[in-house]
Amino acid sequence: MKSQASTNWQSLLGGLIIALIVLIGFNSFVIVNPGQAGVLSILGKARDGALLEGLHFKPPFVSTVDIYDVTVQKFEVPAQSSTKDLQDLSASFAINFRLDPVQVVDIRRKQGTLQNIVSKIIAPQTQESFKIAAAKRTVEQAITQRSELKQDFDNALGERLEKYGIIVLDTSVVDLTFSPEFARAVEEKQIAEQRAQRAVYIAQEAEQQAQADINRAKGKAEAQRLLAETLKAQGGALVLQKEAIESWREGGAQMPRVLVISGDSKSNVPFLFNISDVQQ
Repeated sequence: MKSQASTNWQSLLGGLIIALIVLIGFNSFVIVNPGQAGVLSILGKARDGALLEGLHFKPPFVSTVDIYDVTVQKFEVPAQSSTKDLQDLSASFAINFRLDPVQVVDIRRKQGTLQNIVSKIIAPQTQESFKIAAAKRTVEQAITQRSELKQDFDNALGERLEKYGIIVLDTSVVDLTFSPEFARAVEEKQIAEQRAQRAVYIAQEAEQQAQADINRAKGKAEAQRLLAETLKAQGGALVLQKEAIESWREGGAQMPRVLVISGDSKSNVPFLFNISDVQQ
């Protein structure tokens, strides 16, 4: 009877030892997957050196491993600022970033969780970086020079977050808005510019018309001058006779009932009259 009890006790003890070994084995190793980094803490104190992807040993029961996602993260962060001309400007930035795997231990010690990183580091630094970029230009320049504004913002944000172990990969301006007062000013300016352009167009059109009239007058005067010179020259009388005959032929002048040609050989033009006028 004692032998049977002793055997059962030995079997139970052996099972407990095996279970304890298995439990210790499971608590002695941690697997860090690709895209992750781990921070080993023993008795609540973070150990130097991040645990990168792979299998790692850790003291059982007295240690924990905090796993951080070091792949690309994206958050949208709002920001407000005043421009160089003291206009209110609001924006919303989509920020793509990742944690530096080598610095996750410092991140664990100083910032803690990813939520703390976003709320306590990225959001306020985004606000400050936007103020730096917006203060360099007027609100109109901020709108027309949007790419330059973004470049200044990227430079300021990258420098500020790098010291926290946060690598900025890319940013984009989701929304950029300004005050209603400035919107009205822009609309009024556009209307004024359109009116000014219309006035310039009308003035140019009038000037072109006046120049055309001058050119026509000059052309007519030049034609008359040339005609006068032609008439003064030898054979001018023949030109006048030709013009009179063509006018009668084309119906441009009333055909005379009496045609009297002066006997004077020096006469330049036929003497024409309507006999009906004489009868009256």
